[in-house]
Amino acid sequence: MTQLDTLLASLARERSTGALRIGRNGTVYLADGRVTYMECAQTPGVERLLAARCLMSETKLRALQAEGGCERLLAEGPVTAGELQYAVLSVVLDAAFFLLPVTGSRPKFRPGERHWLGGQWFFDVAGLVRECARRRAQLAQTWPSADVDTLPVRPAPRLPGHGVTLSRIQWEVVVRADGKATPMELAKQIGRPCYPVLLAVRRLAAAGLLEPPDPPRPPPAERRTGTNRKTAEPEASAGALPRR
Repeated sequence: MTQLDTLLASLARERSTGALRIGRNGTVYLADGRVTYMECAQTPGVERLLAARCLMSETKLRALQAEGGCERLLAEGPVTAGELQYAVLSVVLDAAFFLLPVTGSRPKFRPGERHWLGGQWFFDVAGLVRECARRRAQLAQTWPSADVDTLPVRPAPRLPGHGVTLSRIQWEVVVRADGKATPMELAKQIGRPCYPVLLAVRRLAAAGLLEPPDPPRPPPAERRTGTNRKTAEPEASAGALPRR
C-alpha cells in the first residue's frame, strides 16, 4: 500500500472524523473512520456533474451549499436523492482513483471538519482501495499503454473496417475531441467522471479509432568540431625500438 493508503487505513481504525488534505491534490472527508466525500483537483466535483446534466447551475448549487447543504439542495432543486447519490458515488470513486497513488505530499488531518454534503453516504477505505485496483487492471486489460491517458485525443480520419459501434460516452469523446484536449480535459468539458472517459479512450485506441502518438524525437546531434581528428596510432612504449 502507498503512504496515503496506510494513513487512511489508520484513520479508519481510529474511527476518525475530519478532513485529510493532500496538498493541492485534493481532500478526503471522513466520519467515524469512513469516507463521506473526496475532492480531487484533477477530476470534476459533484457540482460539475449535476450542472452538466442540466439539473442545476453551479452558481445555484454553491448558493444552496452555503444556505443549508444537502438538505436544502434536495428540498429546493430538481435533484432527487438517487441522482445526488449517483453523482457522489461517481465523484468519490473518481477522486480515489487519482488520489490514492499520490506520493511526495504531506497530508494534514483537520479533526472535525466536514464536507457540505454531510454524512449522507459512506465508503469503506478498504473497499475504495480494492475498487481502484480493479479499475487499473481493467484499463491495462483494455489497452496496455497509458500514453493515451495524458496525450490529446485525436480520432483517426478513417475507420479501420466497414463499420463500428460506439457507446454513448465514446461518441461524446469523439465529438468533443479537437486534437488538443486530453481525456481529463474532455471529461470536465462534457461533465463526466474521468475514469469512464479514460476507459472509453482506451477502448477507442484498442479498436484502432485513434491516431497513434507521434514518435519521440531523437536527441539533438552532438556538435562537430571544425577539425577532423584522425585515429591516433599506438605509441611505442618508453625505451622500445621500432622494428625494421
